[in-house]
Amino acid sequence: MAAAPVWSVDPRTGKQREQVAVEATAQEVDSVVRAAHGTRAALADRTVRTAFLRTAADRLQAAKDQLVEVADAETALGPVRLTGELARTCYQLRAFADIVEEGDFLDVVINHPDDTATPPVPDLRRYKVPLGVVAVYSASNFPFAFSVVGGDTASALAAGNPVVVKSHPDHPGLSELVAKVVRLAAAEHGIPAEVLGLVHGFEAGVELIKHPLIAAAGFTGSIRGGRALFDAAAARPVPIPFHGELGSLNPVVVTEAAAAERADAIGTGLAGSMTLGVGQFCVKPGLVLVPSGAAGDGLVKSLTDAVSDTDAGVLLDHRMRDNFLAGVAERAQLPEVETPVTPGAGGEHTVSAGFLTVPAGKLADEGAYDLLLEECFGPVTVVARYDDDDQARSVLSRLPGNLTATVHLSTQEAAGEGRGAEILAELTPLAGRVLVNGWPTGVAVAPAQHHGGPYPATTSTSTSVGGTAIERWLRPVAYQNTPEALLPPELRDDNPLGLPRRFNNHLER
Repeated sequence: MAAAPVWSVDPRTGKQREQVAVEATAQEVDSVVRAAHGTRAALADRTVRTAFLRTAADRLQAAKDQLVEVADAETALGPVRLTGELARTCYQLRAFADIVEEGDFLDVVINHPDDTATPPVPDLRRYKVPLGVVAVYSASNFPFAFSVVGGDTASALAAGNPVVVKSHPDHPGLSELVAKVVRLAAAEHGIPAEVLGLVHGFEAGVELIKHPLIAAAGFTGSIRGGRALFDAAAARPVPIPFHGELGSLNPVVVTEAAAAERADAIGTGLAGSMTLGVGQFCVKPGLVLVPSGAAGDGLVKSLTDAVSDTDAGVLLDHRMRDNFLAGVAERAQLPEVETPVTPGAGGEHTVSAGFLTVPAGKLADEGAYDLLLEECFGPVTVVARYDDDDQARSVLSRLPGNLTATVHLSTQEAAGEGRGAEILAELTPLAGRVLVNGWPTGVAVAPAQHHGGPYPATTSTSTSVGGTAIERWLRPVAYQNTPEALLPPELRDDNPLGLPRRFNNHLER
């Protein structure tokens, strides 16, 4: 049987642009993984890794025009958005290069023998080493930042691991082009091109997670797809870590005082956040608790006006468009659900933004309304009108894990008066990032960032954005009573690499 072709498709028309590749067979996946495994030694030198990451960023930036053109043709996200996303991706590579150069991520700890301790302490030296070949499953909605050379790949390479990427079918042409640029950067520093493998096809993704040389995996996508891969990773003869981002409702609570104080601003801000990127952000606010009464009515009016002024947009592919239309139609049919702005088809290839309202009491108990507590990918949100704090608290108690949770407080509440601190305490168990008086769309690449959350937001407690994302692809090793001559340079007393470390219980930098 001939291998299935992989086509680049224009989401604005649904038409095939060009054949990019063919879907990888099990034998081809095996070959790509084994080739990647053979490049591990080339990444061992931190100086080489640092230079490679910076060169990759430079080459990607130099190829900006071509990359953005292809990305826009395959995703319809627009040159402005894509140019910014590429800049973010290059910044992320350079940030990981700085982390590798500094060396703090190795967590070097050295303890000399201490016979006076109880029990006695032998000579112990601990640091972290790479896991091995990492499988990365690209996301559809961020063709640069969460794809072939996105955060998972950048952090895995920074940790010293080769990577094999399963390309997303929504941007296969861009995936091939980005991989080519990164491989050219690798070659400049004597690193084999196979350090970054790329495969296409659903079955290739299944084969990848099962391959015995894959040591860990990173995934961004749907709950259904991510859970299937997570289960496969756990069912292997040798289970592996699976760091998956699966789905998130990203609840928002608006207090009555906040709505009374700035209903217009909150309604306009919500409209901008829920429609950003045609509602295709993983941190889109999907459930908003708004008080009943006049203050909440003003917010809903502001939201109605702002959403009504939003142009129709193109989703990443027509399958997502179909799912969006079916999802909003099913939700809108529930009794007492209203649509002040009806989301739906904006044209043959587009969708229009909208939102639903429902009495919060309908969400407090299990039943048909549970559908409103599930993510709907696209430009729609659910506004739940609550009568009192207890009703809002009941809805929050039913929510699964999320990437973000947000509260909008009045000026006095933000200053410590009222329930502000109590609401924060209620939101903290629900999410990995808690926001006050802001919107969750936009995830800064910063050392203190955490992009993750309780299941099903993610399958682990780690972050996929920010410097600590590198920790996912490392494991600690301790050497006991090992002669100095046999120790890795990172663990020697004279510290030939100049690493930050904890030496006999004292922090050295």
